[in-house]
Amino acid sequence: MNILYDFVDSLLGLQLEPKQLTFTQVSLRGVIIFVLTLFMVRLSSRRSLAEKTAFDAILLVILASVLSRGINGSAGFFTTIGLGFVLVLLHRFFGWIACRSHAFGMLIKGSPIVIIRDGEINHHAMRQNLISHHDLEEDLRLDAETEDISKIKIARLERSGDISFIKTEG
Repeated sequence: MNILYDFVDSLLGLQLEPKQLTFTQVSLRGVIIFVLTLFMVRLSSRRSLAEKTAFDAILLVILASVLSRGINGSAGFFTTIGLGFVLVLLHRFFGWIACRSHAFGMLIKGSPIVIIRDGEINHHAMRQNLISHHDLEEDLRLDAETEDISKIKIARLERSGDISFIKTEG
């Protein structure tokens, strides 16, 4: 067993300080982390890659930050891999709870906010969510394919940050 550990240690530089790592050691660490991260993301959920909510984006940001430390040697190699799996499983567990509990889902993912109702803009909701009239006009043109707010029955700022529009009939 010691022979195997010594071999892996010499390949990956497990006992070395970050400045002592060779290009080959950092490259091998990167390849291993890349393959394992691909597995972790597949283990997580497809929606985490879509970054639909802050809940999903946070996983990717923290996961990248943690795993990069394993590549550059500023943290333990196997420790960072283990933590990566813990974070992915935590994300999946929270997603599982949110799928079964609307209240928990709203807590970690947020809830939609009405910004237009029957052609009337809710200026307070727009200010509170830092949406300018220019932002709203752009989304109206791109997503609702209109510039006429009176044609909008309801518009919501969704949990993802996108604005969805339902037009009035006729």
